[in-house]
Amino acid sequence: MKRLFNNFVGNPKNDILSGITVALALVPEAVAFAFVAGIDPLVGLYGAFMMGLITSLFGGRPGMISGATGAMAVVMVHLIQQGNQVGEGMGMDMLGLSWLFITLLFVGAIQIVAGLFKLGKFVRLIPHPVMMGFVNGLAIVIFLSQLGMFTRNVDGSKVWIQGTELYTMMGLVGLTMLIMWLLPKVTKVVPAALTGIVVVAAIAIGMDLDVSTVGSFIREGGGDGLQAGLPTFQWDIFGLFDTMKGHWGTVISTAFLLAAVGLIESLMTLNLVDDLTETRGSGNRECIAQGSANLINGLFGGMGGCAMIGQSIINVNSGGRGRLSGVVAALGLLSFILFGAPLIERIPIAALVGVMFMVVIGTFAWSSFRIIRKIPFADAFVLIAVSAITVWQDLAIAVISGVIMSALKFAWENAVRIRARKRIKEDGTKVYEIWGPLFFGSVQSFATKFDVKNDPAKVEIDFIESRVSDHSGIEAIERIIDKYIDAGKDVVLTHLSPECKAILIKANPAFDKYIQSSIEDPRYHVVTDLMDAEV
Repeated sequence: MKRLFNNFVGNPKNDILSGITVALALVPEAVAFAFVAGIDPLVGLYGAFMMGLITSLFGGRPGMISGATGAMAVVMVHLIQQGNQVGEGMGMDMLGLSWLFITLLFVGAIQIVAGLFKLGKFVRLIPHPVMMGFVNGLAIVIFLSQLGMFTRNVDGSKVWIQGTELYTMMGLVGLTMLIMWLLPKVTKVVPAALTGIVVVAAIAIGMDLDVSTVGSFIREGGGDGLQAGLPTFQWDIFGLFDTMKGHWGTVISTAFLLAAVGLIESLMTLNLVDDLTETRGSGNRECIAQGSANLINGLFGGMGGCAMIGQSIINVNSGGRGRLSGVVAALGLLSFILFGAPLIERIPIAALVGVMFMVVIGTFAWSSFRIIRKIPFADAFVLIAVSAITVWQDLAIAVISGVIMSALKFAWENAVRIRARKRIKEDGTKVYEIWGPLFFGSVQSFATKFDVKNDPAKVEIDFIESRVSDHSGIEAIERIIDKYIDAGKDVVLTHLSPECKAILIKANPAFDKYIQSSIEDPRYHVVTDLMDAEV
């Protein structure tokens, strides 16, 4: 309880100021991702508010920001389009949006179950090259997403701004970045990002510059502005289950994909913020909080989402460390929607783009250029591949691909390491001393180490330097024992660990007669003697 209390009051000034900064940055991001998904901007803003508030209060990582994200918006598009097509045939407008809310109920349930079963721990299995590729790819994605801010909507199509408008926007972007770079060198009393936004907005408004603003950005995308009320409970979605007959497969598959994308991005972001703050969050608690937030989004008409790496880094770099920063960001976003719309709509997009460009610079792992030639080729390949796939496809596919590539590399390296040293005892028994893990990747090499036909009548297989890791290893041992038995020779297994013995006997009780339990591991015996002597 004391720790929870300190998360709210331990750093109030920095948390409040950084929360306000994040709230400003959340507005165009939420609106942009809503446009990507093909839904009303307010749905994205409501989603960012509910995700941010719930995960800040109950999530596993104080200081981490959640909201509507592009990775999930891209997955939602097909579901929403299919729902709208079905709705047109039934005379119902925007049925796809209702389908999205229903899908988010399943997304939330899946993520909560993942947290309850403690699946969040598996994020620790993500190798460092995959992590570096993830942050590099995500930095490139954030950068490319900001380039869309340098376009205008003309006759329904996007065209690049030119001339004075382009130079003005580039100047304001550069000024924002300059303030964010210089100010921390002078003082850290106020967040550099917030200062940059305020200064650039004051210049644009004071000089009446003709630049794109948050308000114009929303209107060009088809929205009416920020002004709205509180989210309302979506009673009608429970009466729309009949419209989904024949489409439940799409809904459920989309729910699993959204849940996976959300959890991967959230847990990877949690790891990144852990590194930045030199603290450790709870992945399982974050899974439950993310799931609860998506469930609430489905019930109250939000877009859903997950952790946002860009906004999380803005928050941390601005001094936000406690849960208060995320709560302020969420409540600030809601206040903008309810009360501050006219003022927020006048903020130049250039100021927010400048902030995000600095996030890109801070996110990208520049050290990867320095180490790329020093690390193993396979690790370098994984790093580059994950970066490319993140840009080309999406985060979930990139991370899963990177983990698979790293796992295959690890399995191959261990598969070729298995060895069998051979020696003959005084009584004529031939001993095979196995070195290396025995698992699915090494069983073929393991089988080639034995010369059943020419071996003496007694054979001992010594596992002092080996470990049986899976069922494939058990099958390999069983096959080699059968070969010796068929050849009329005696075979025993020695120095198996207690875990290996239990696995073998459970798989086949007949193994018990081939395991020499009376022979102790001489290494353990020596250590025990030394300890007894000291006592």
